[in-house]
Amino acid sequence: MRKLSKLILTPMDISGRKRLAAALVQDGRVCQLDLCRFEHKNILGNIYVGKVKNIAENIRAAFIEIADGIMCYYSMDEKAIPIYTNRKKNGKLKPGDELLVQVCREPIRGKLPCVTCDLNFSGRYLVVTALKAVPGFSGKLNAEEKKRLKEILSPILPDDAGIIVRTNSRNASEEELQSELERLMKCLHQVKEKALTRTCFSLIHENLPEYLQVLQNVYEQDLDEIVTDDRELCDQVSRYLEYYGMPADKLRFYEDKLLPLSRLYSLESVLKEAVSEKVWLKSGAFLVIQQTEAFVSVDVNTGKYTSKKDSQETFRKINLEAAKEIARQLRLRNLSGMILIDFINLKEQKDKDELLQALQRYLNQDPVKGNVVDITKLNIVEVTRKKIRKSLAEELREEYQESVR
Repeated sequence: MRKLSKLILTPMDISGRKRLAAALVQDGRVCQLDLCRFEHKNILGNIYVGKVKNIAENIRAAFIEIADGIMCYYSMDEKAIPIYTNRKKNGKLKPGDELLVQVCREPIRGKLPCVTCDLNFSGRYLVVTALKAVPGFSGKLNAEEKKRLKEILSPILPDDAGIIVRTNSRNASEEELQSELERLMKCLHQVKEKALTRTCFSLIHENLPEYLQVLQNVYEQDLDEIVTDDRELCDQVSRYLEYYGMPADKLRFYEDKLLPLSRLYSLESVLKEAVSEKVWLKSGAFLVIQQTEAFVSVDVNTGKYTSKKDSQETFRKINLEAAKEIARQLRLRNLSGMILIDFINLKEQKDKDELLQALQRYLNQDPVKGNVVDITKLNIVEVTRKKIRKSLAEELREEYQESVR
């Protein structure tokens, strides 16, 4: 049975400032919460004409300025060939070179934002990349679905770009895939042409607003409803749905003035949960989640859990329940990087294998890529989750700091 989701878009007061909350609800619980600012736009996904300020050969990196005072980190080991708009000399990348770059990661915990020369443009079904490569397929597509999509796309693959096939493509028709590929390729070519006539630090392409990025990354077949109590937002989402050919009846305007959506779905309580170290499970067990500079640690405790069965069966059940909640908490809090999980020790290898498989299955429900790496000799489970945005705790901390200035 498919788990249907609901996207809630509603204004909230955060530390005395108006913010747009984009909350994704599954099984009656919020599994993702993004706080978007009204007064300024996020740079993630934007494409600029940047200038190389200096090169750090010892770490194979360049520092590229994309706007006045905004410095970014660029890895010189990436495979994409830079698209220069003004080059000082041929050969290696040098200070003073101007080139097209896209912001691929926000500034996180004091680190600079990251940029890439592998420009990408996302649609409902496909992602077009500037780097020519073998087509990539979402890991959530099965072998039969990949085969069908490969047969459709093989005759129309671009010669000067790569494509990634998204999960939503599983139900797309040949006409829809071809139309979107043409649109995304046109966007890529227009960006390249536009950059040749623009000055350094120009914004060449602006990404979708954050809340629409959330909508774009939701698995379409599981999205049951989009609800907002803001008329302007409702109109913007309506135009988005029309543009992408999505069913307009999924959008609903909520008109109850006495009970705003933020209270109806207890979003303030969700925010408190997302910054609390302790998370209780239904069984009476609990998690302790701590974020350090180097990694995220998660400790699983039996707590108030009681069972008449043998201890190993008790531990097995707690760990499986914890695995599901850990995947939700990582997504809700937007925790990324290296994650170390101290589950309750299991003796049987089959129980350990079952736990790791279950955890990976829950992580696969998250649009941000997460991988179970291994389990150490000390029974610590190692997980990685891709770094793209700031954690929710960091967002809230910045809101508080701004409010007291």
